[in-house]
Amino acid sequence: MDKFMKTAIDEAREGINAGHGGPFGCVIVKGGKIIGRGHNEVVRRKDPTCHGEVMAIRDACKNLGSFDLSGCELYTTAEPCPMCAGAIMWANIAKVYYGCNIADTDSIGFRDKQFYEEPEDISSELDRTECLELFEEYRSISEKKMY
Repeated sequence: MDKFMKTAIDEAREGINAGHGGPFGCVIVKGGKIIGRGHNEVVRRKDPTCHGEVMAIRDACKNLGSFDLSGCELYTTAEPCPMCAGAIMWANIAKVYYGCNIADTDSIGFRDKQFYEEPEDISSELDRTECLELFEEYRSISEKKMY
């Protein structure tokens, strides 16, 4: 068994035994060293974004003092859901290793599968002009800080 996946499994077990949430544990590795770890804490924190991958990304970013995890690898007990996959991409993580797949997750009662299907569009554009003004304000401030 891979030592990093074993650590992710141990992290998941810790969360299960503490009643924090589902069987989802994760570690983030850079240069052969674990720099972040987390497990599902949705139930504990009453927050649907507290998936194992997100918790590990938060921990790794805190430990590195950066939001950029370029060059890191992520080990997780289950295939990342779309939210976690997005967070992984935003963090610039280079490689993901997962244990169980979407069908495995579905088989124990989690509804990840539905998020891979075409979602109902619940979005509507609103007050774009005012928001574009805000974006221009941000661009102006950012450009001044660069020089």
